[in-house]
Amino acid sequence: MLKVGVLGAGHLGKIHLKLLNQSHKYNLIGFYDPIKENAEKVEKEFGYKSFETVKQLIDAVDVVDIVTPTLSHFDCAKEAIEKGKHIFIEKPITKTVEEANTLIKLSKLNNVKGQVGHVERFNPAFTAVKKSIHKPMFIEAHRLAEFNPRGTDVPVVLDLMIHDIDIILSVVKSEVSHISASGVSVISDTPDIANARIEFKNGCVANLTASRISLKNMRKTRFFQRDAYIAVDFFEKATEVVKMKDAPKTPDDFDMILQNAEGIKKQIYFENPVVEANNAILDELETFANAINNNTTPIVTLEQGTEALRVAQMIINDF
Repeated sequence: MLKVGVLGAGHLGKIHLKLLNQSHKYNLIGFYDPIKENAEKVEKEFGYKSFETVKQLIDAVDVVDIVTPTLSHFDCAKEAIEKGKHIFIEKPITKTVEEANTLIKLSKLNNVKGQVGHVERFNPAFTAVKKSIHKPMFIEAHRLAEFNPRGTDVPVVLDLMIHDIDIILSVVKSEVSHISASGVSVISDTPDIANARIEFKNGCVANLTASRISLKNMRKTRFFQRDAYIAVDFFEKATEVVKMKDAPKTPDDFDMILQNAEGIKKQIYFENPVVEANNAILDELETFANAINNNTTPIVTLEQGTEALRVAQMIINDF
């Protein structure tokens, strides 16, 4: 079992602590939180060992799980990597692309693995249809959330939209050619609502909308490709797959047939992928353990986390 420690015992940090403590792939050694009152409360309530310093925790483990505010990601990760420790780091990977590139170089120099916490990659609705997504040419994503003070220290693009940026980059195998975006600050000092249009060199276009001041939660992405429409509801963990194929010469009475102006007939049919319930955070943590133990590539690499951040910063810079 890999010895693991958690940096940060806030809302998400406590979730990570609980799951790592349950996992059969990790041995949870303890955690560090800079707020002494919070550290004492977590230690007393859950029994996890609280370390006095970041250095003490890093020295005691094989893997460092970084669940601190984004501004401190780089310093925590740099210290861990230079000690030869593998790192799991929450999204966004760092504050700047320059910092992220430094972590990539350091990880290679010190021969350690890193994974970024883009948890929607492990959402069962997405994993159920990912193999069906082939060369999408138009993508529409809506990620709306009710207001929560957590996360408002960064623009909504880094808080919410970056989830969809990462998902889109994972299925569109092409470079970004152009971005146009707009953002509006309503409650926070940084934009709370944002829309971005991402154009890729292969002709694909993605339209993303994110809001953290909505009246209801929504996390839906729709993929349009040749002969198929695929919808993923990340919030409800549901999918909708509609495909077309050449119509049979003698269709049944209940077959859905469309005919275009050229007389070509297509049959519409529905697929119902099995969406298996899971704990996405536990899955991302345990697949990272597998990557370390088997010396394989993590599912969400530091390079991929950096590319998601780079595109997010391009969007922010276009406001």
